[in-house]
Amino acid sequence: MQLALKRGFDIALALLLLVMAAPILLLLYLYIRTRLGAPVFFTQTRIGKGEREFQLIKFRSMTQAKDVNGALLPDHLRLHAFGAWLRSTSLDELPELWNILKGEMSFVGPRPLLPDYLPYYRMEEKIRHQMRPGITGLAQINGRNATTWDTRLAYDAQYVKNFSLVLDARILWRTIAVVLKREGISAEGHATMRRLDDERRGITSPRRGEDGRGALPGKVEHITPPP
Repeated sequence: MQLALKRGFDIALALLLLVMAAPILLLLYLYIRTRLGAPVFFTQTRIGKGEREFQLIKFRSMTQAKDVNGALLPDHLRLHAFGAWLRSTSLDELPELWNILKGEMSFVGPRPLLPDYLPYYRMEEKIRHQMRPGITGLAQINGRNATTWDTRLAYDAQYVKNFSLVLDARILWRTIAVVLKREGISAEGHATMRRLDDERRGITSPRRGEDGRGALPGKVEHITPPP
């Protein structure tokens, strides 16, 4: 019952926000098209519920700058000043409302991650794929990208095990404060955070072409889910 209500809430709120945010979406589209060029949207394959792949859609915030060999430069070198602002305000996430309407995502849930990470989840972490991924989640209000992968994935598992509509409401409320304070948008030394596969294989240097965010790390706080 709670999952059905959650899905109904997702659809209703996504439709409402798409209507209300239509002028903002149009302005951002035109500005990105003018400043960064085409494409305006960034799409990337992510893993959703049941480990099914889907195409995540966001506003593009990085240039397509390449090195002399034609490879994309590291994220922090391609992140435009406007793109950094877009990410710090989370406005780049607005197109994900379409992912919610399509049933690929929810407002609250574990963030959708790359297919590359699938072999690197521990058994207890795979529970994160039993729920639709979310725009925000328990990990996002507890350090966001400024925490460790072990902590972040533990929060994801904790959310799935303790899911309730009350917990979702608390996460949404806390998300507003996190976004306004622009907390935890990146880990130190990274445009977003270190890749999970690199971390668990002990690779220290960042890869080119990561999808990242740029800002200062934030304080980690904890919300205990209701029983």
